[in-house]
Amino acid sequence: MYQDKTLVCRDCGNEFVFTAGEQEFYAEKGFQNEPTRCRECRQARKATRNNGTAPREMHDAVCANCGAETKVPFLPREDRPVYCSECFAAMQNK
Repeated sequence: MYQDKTLVCRDCGNEFVFTAGEQEFYAEKGFQNEPTRCRECRQARKATRNNGTAPREMHDAVCANCGAETKVPFLPREDRPVYCSECFAAMQNK
């Protein structure tokens, strides 16, 4: 089915492996093109797309559904429930 491929990063010129698992993921998501950047260059590009702003400030919270400690990118309010990512995703799929 899928086999690991060695690709060349368009930014740094280094070789990187496009694994069979990554290829399967791309196919499942319907992506048509192979990646053109290595993981490090993709992460660097993603960081600069935020206009060089500081990383998002995260706040501690407790999930209103399962009670797990989590971090959220907003300041939780007492009058509104906060959910961990797993519980939030489960609620979205209902």
